[in-house]
Amino acid sequence: MKQLILKRRDELVRVLNHHNYRYHVLNDPEISDAEYDTLTRELIELEEKYPALRLHDSPTTRVGAPPLKAFGTVRHSLPMLSLDSVYSEEEVREWDIKIRHLLEKRKGK
Repeated sequence: MKQLILKRRDELVRVLNHHNYRYHVLNDPEISDAEYDTLTRELIELEEKYPALRLHDSPTTRVGAPPLKAFGTVRHSLPMLSLDSVYSEEEVREWDIKIRHLLEKRKGK
């Protein structure tokens, strides 16, 4: 059983790293965002269920791939916020509540 889990984890990491590179470095994605998110969610679920098997450089611990040298560094005055890969109306509502809460906390500073 553990060997199957390790094999699936390694496959998900390999595939996600490949697609991160295709998307972020080559600007040439091969799969849809929804397909990518499904793979990412599967790896997250495995890592949550078996935390000892999480790799230190897991694709779930970083965004994208190393940037091209041509890109400079930009410091944002406000945090960059995203939809966190939501697909249902309920997930959008939850995201909206989360963002409103973060903004309220920020106002209070």
